[in-house]
Amino acid sequence: MPRLALYTLAVCVLAVAAAVVSFARGSVLIGIVWVLLVGLSSNMTWYYVRRDRAAAAAAREAREQPSVS
Repeated sequence: MPRLALYTLAVCVLAVAAAVVSFARGSVLIGIVWVLLVGLSSNMTWYYVRRDRAAAAAAREAREQPSVS
């Protein structure tokens, strides 16, 4: 897993915890902001994971093609 994906995953987990705490304390507006940050960071995590998989597949495909001489 790429490093940026791990960072965004950590942000996502921490934002979920912050949202739970905010809602538990009765601060709905701040909780909604944390939930929006969870959505953004989870989408970023998936983007970086998919980008890494696509790059690995392209590299694998480039190695498998015979060279034309």
